[in-house]
Amino acid sequence: MPDIASSIDTYLFWAVIAYIVGSIPFGMILARVMGLGNLRDIGSGNIGATNVLRTGSKKAAVLTLLLDAGKGAVVVLLALEYARPDAAQLAAFCVMLGHCFPVWLKFRGGKGVATFLGLLYALAWPVGIAACLTWLVTAAVFRYSSLAALVAAASTVLWCHILGSPTIYMLCIFLTALIFWRHAGNIRRLFDRTESKIGSKG
Repeated sequence: MPDIASSIDTYLFWAVIAYIVGSIPFGMILARVMGLGNLRDIGSGNIGATNVLRTGSKKAAVLTLLLDAGKGAVVVLLALEYARPDAAQLAAFCVMLGHCFPVWLKFRGGKGVATFLGLLYALAWPVGIAACLTWLVTAAVFRYSSLAALVAAASTVLWCHILGSPTIYMLCIFLTALIFWRHAGNIRRLFDRTESKIGSKG
């Protein structure tokens, strides 16, 4: 019983810590600090790097991207260092939930792509790099951030198989499903050909 209780406490600790860290809205913070306005009133109203770019500040967009990815990576790396691998996967899931559904933003957070790529790199860096390259190639060819995100997320299941990371296979499926859900509006606009391209002010 003490071992079971200890395990539950460990899982609960990492789940809470991961959610709190994940819910830090770096995009909104940077936009305010750098005098770029309220992201809710800009473009799509999203708090992620793509919408930060619509403020006209590439620096703020890059910083948002790095910080959102970094919070996913840091939480997972700490969990891997101080807990078990399954606790790290739980932390990965919860840091995504925190980013997508932060309680202090009335559960209206980001879409999780940068955080997903960051935690992937921490869990299995070959898969993380492959997913990042997939995003970059898709974005370069089609100029749609949302399409690049969807293709990169969906590709992780394939990369897990090819690059020998079966332990995170189910996690990738769940998080890919979450990313597709968060991009439901983008998917509709892609089909309607009304989706904004990278760099667009709309």
